[in-house]
Amino acid sequence: MIRPMQSTDAADLLALLHWMDDAPEREVFAPDARDPAELLLECEDSRCLVMEDDAGEGVRAYCALSPFRDGLVLEGPIGDGGHLRALVGRAVDGAQGLPVYAFCARDNQDVRDALEAAGFAPMHTTDFYSAPLPDLSRRAALPDGHTLRRTLPIAEYRALYRASEDTWANRLDWTPEEYDAHFGRDDVRLLALMRGSHAVGFAELEFNPDAARADVTYLAVHPAERGQRYGQHLLALAAAEAQTHPELRTLRVRAHDHMRPARALYTHAGLTHCRAVVTYLRDGDEDV
Repeated sequence: MIRPMQSTDAADLLALLHWMDDAPEREVFAPDARDPAELLLECEDSRCLVMEDDAGEGVRAYCALSPFRDGLVLEGPIGDGGHLRALVGRAVDGAQGLPVYAFCARDNQDVRDALEAAGFAPMHTTDFYSAPLPDLSRRAALPDGHTLRRTLPIAEYRALYRASEDTWANRLDWTPEEYDAHFGRDDVRLLALMRGSHAVGFAELEFNPDAARADVTYLAVHPAERGQRYGQHLLALAAAEAQTHPELRTLRVRAHDHMRPARALYTHAGLTHCRAVVTYLRDGDEDV
């Protein structure tokens, strides 16, 4: 039976989340919390559904819709077996004509089948690469005639961001207050490589102490400045920055499937492939 999630389901949902965590191929977009109270708080703004087992004594699968970008994002489905299609179908019935995004591991075939049966289409695959911090930071050095800045005026950030042609165009809509709030966070760093007063590129870092990892969430080199090893310099400088935090051990980066130069850069720098996630979209006003 599919029904709305109740507060008493928190323990069962946590068990499902830990089951997902145990195998990378089960990964889907899901709540971050791994504590019952925090999990219930995180789920407050979502339309959460669960599927009970045949005896009605526990939860065997979970799915939810949450606000995201210009529409909604599907959390899950988390569970195994053919019941996932019915759960996803029930969840997207509540989309009210809005576009719905979904994310899952490339190898999570059961979920991919359920998404595609519900009208989702794959947009792109994002590959992740990682390496130990010392392997990268030992090459950290500024190119001759260059300096490193930890802030950029929002206009310069937007101009370089726009020129780099990445898909995260929503950042161009940030207000100055949102920009300052993001880079004011303790777990976020901006490293801008400067030649005189001109920013040739930048790297954005987010620290994840629980995973002992720093993520390069964005790396930009202006198209007119490419071919001068700035990407390699920024990777090494990002690793050196992360290594100032003893709790961090690895650096992770990502590249969409159309970003061939970035993939070549990461491979050449010695990072190894560790994860692949497929982004799906179900267009708004689509009948399932």
